[in-house]
Amino acid sequence: MRAALIALMLAGVTAAGVAGVATSQPDQFGGGGGQGRQRQRGFDQAPMLDVQGNTPYDGRFVFIRLRYNTGFGGFGGRRGGGPQWSHDYPRGEVHFTKILNEITYLKARPDGSNILSLDDPELFKFPVAYMAEPGFWSMTDKEVESFRAYLQKGGFVIFDDFREPEGHWDNLQAQMRRVLPDARWIEIDDGSHPVWHSFFEIADPLALTAHPTYAGMGLRLTYWGVFEDNDPKKRLIAIANVNGDLSEYWEYSDTGFAPVDLNNEAYKYGVNYVIYGVTH
Repeated sequence: MRAALIALMLAGVTAAGVAGVATSQPDQFGGGGGQGRQRQRGFDQAPMLDVQGNTPYDGRFVFIRLRYNTGFGGFGGRRGGGPQWSHDYPRGEVHFTKILNEITYLKARPDGSNILSLDDPELFKFPVAYMAEPGFWSMTDKEVESFRAYLQKGGFVIFDDFREPEGHWDNLQAQMRRVLPDARWIEIDDGSHPVWHSFFEIADPLALTAHPTYAGMGLRLTYWGVFEDNDPKKRLIAIANVNGDLSEYWEYSDTGFAPVDLNNEAYKYGVNYVIYGVTH
């Protein structure tokens, strides 16, 4: 019964879309940023979202989007409209935090995200961080040291929206070797790890297919984790959706671009990641 009610709630929230509040955040992108991105594929029929900029820590769960420099020029990317780390901003996190507030007691901030650099001291106030397009990620030595400390002190990071054939997975692994030189990635997509059972029961993580924007690429989604002391029985520090793009599902969930059932499944993965991150 609980699973059925949650499924109905997810479908209702997904179909209804989300209304935004407050002011836009153009300075984070050095230009129009998030507002311009909303007028891309399918958004001419979707409601515009006005989102608030970074807000001080107040005890609520806040979606943290990591901002990084890139070794490939810093702006542009697959769809343009801002730097690679901003892909799916702001609709992805606004829609996702709406879901968190509907089905959990996290009291997530509903009107956007905090965008933080890897060496920002504010990052240590938040247990979960998200990075888009880590295939373009690069770091300064200061950022390496700060991000290492964040993860070792209990931080949890989600890597999303990247494709293995384009070398993105290789770059993510190379950057993480700088952060945690002894760490190794371990595949965790057999459904046995606690992250798949932290809120929803996800028995087969591989059941979620690649987002329609990846159609025709022949990509196979896999899920990999980094653990404390490379021990799968210890805390999961980082999770990578290889060849996956959960936030693309979240971003377009009010447009009909992907089937509702797939959007709902993508929300479940995100909810499980966050609940695991705040409880471990």
